[in-house]
Amino acid sequence: MFSFTLMLVVFVLGYTAIALEHPLKIDKAASALMLGVLIWAVFMLNVSSILSLGFSDAWQHFSHSCLMDDFVKLHPHATLFDRMKYFVVDNQVVEHLGNISEILFFLLGAMTIVETVDQHQGFKLITDRITTTSKVKLLWIISILTFFMSAILDNLTTTIVIVTLLNKLVADKKTRWFFASMVVIAANAGGAFSPIGDVTTIMLWIGGQVTAANIISMVFVPSVFNMLFPLIIVSLYMKGTVEKPKIDASETSVFTTPFERKLLLIMGVGALVFVPVFKTITHLPPYMGMLFGLSVVWITTELIHKGKTAEDRRKLSVMGVLKKVDIPTIFFFLGILSAVAALESAGHLALASHWLDKNVHNIYGINAAIGLLSSIVDNVPLTAGAMGMYPILTHAVVVASSEPTYLHHFVQDGAFWELLAYAAGTGGSILIIGSAAGVAAMALEKIDFIWYMKKISWLALIGYFGGILIYWLQDLILFHM
Repeated sequence: MFSFTLMLVVFVLGYTAIALEHPLKIDKAASALMLGVLIWAVFMLNVSSILSLGFSDAWQHFSHSCLMDDFVKLHPHATLFDRMKYFVVDNQVVEHLGNISEILFFLLGAMTIVETVDQHQGFKLITDRITTTSKVKLLWIISILTFFMSAILDNLTTTIVIVTLLNKLVADKKTRWFFASMVVIAANAGGAFSPIGDVTTIMLWIGGQVTAANIISMVFVPSVFNMLFPLIIVSLYMKGTVEKPKIDASETSVFTTPFERKLLLIMGVGALVFVPVFKTITHLPPYMGMLFGLSVVWITTELIHKGKTAEDRRKLSVMGVLKKVDIPTIFFFLGILSAVAALESAGHLALASHWLDKNVHNIYGINAAIGLLSSIVDNVPLTAGAMGMYPILTHAVVVASSEPTYLHHFVQDGAFWELLAYAAGTGGSILIIGSAAGVAAMALEKIDFIWYMKKISWLALIGYFGGILIYWLQDLILFHM
């Protein structure tokens, strides 16, 4: 039990180092990488004692799988330790690395496309049309734009695009931090109700827990209020105007024609929108669609700049743009997601989900807790754990059970799954590193963790619980009155 607890202690210490990035003057990416490695090291060095506790659902399933049977046939004299080592090194590490790599390559592709459009001054076509300097009006415009864009694209890609736009609209750093943080809330809210807007909603849609039409109709209103409550509160006390940043001389030195700006904006946005279409047609992971879109944009830039000077070609080509992409963000994602993956493999997340089911036994309480947890650890394994703990029930099973009132929430399109999509999708807004959108905004704008906790977390909490209240009222009106 000591080793199992030690993994949790290492996670808390690493998480604290990330949160105290500015006082410690140690980049969060470095702390996350060390955390990701150390927590797996503790797991592997004490694998026998940790897995023998019986908390790891992954180990229970794997030890009775055909993969373990094949391993035993090839290694008939293998000890229990050898089997556990095989489970961790050859199965769990490889499996989680595959899942994490999908996110990293998706992020890298999206950031490169957005940076390429920005380098061609494509976003200037949008920012030039946003003429208001009122902080409140601009906040509403940006938040509503983010909300609906994240439903069409996804919350991560939308955050990258909108935060890039903010760099052209807001000069003051702290004001831009505030706007970027509100973008995170709006992006996560917009992604929660769309079957393609957030990874967790995609998981529930593909898994058959929800259907596309139902998740949109039932979670849309709570998601809207998740964004509206913080916006209304901020509008009551926010005053003043924003100052637009001065145009960078190096930016204007790169010659781009109006045609090239329009072309790259259309191609860039088109490449991002095409990702869910590509996934639907081919059934391949989203990152492949993102890399395909990047390749098209890359080839296009190579062709249209052939006749330009070597200096302009260097600045406008994707090769030049890649030097500006924030690689520490990629390392941060790798570290923090690896750490959470270790907790999932060792059984910490399964233990938490089983405790919730036993002690809370209420869909609002369980999902509210999952949403709060998703602000600390990644919402993907939390959602996966809930999906594994609660199978999709049929109406026949519910009627035959001793708890039909409680269990009817677990049929397809049941209230549990709808609320899970909302809670897991929006709970991550409570802390800056609780969602992919938040991490992206944090990396792009260098937002301080403690600053976000003081200025934004309380707003996100009001929006989060306000949305749950709205869902409860909606459920009451539609089905119980």
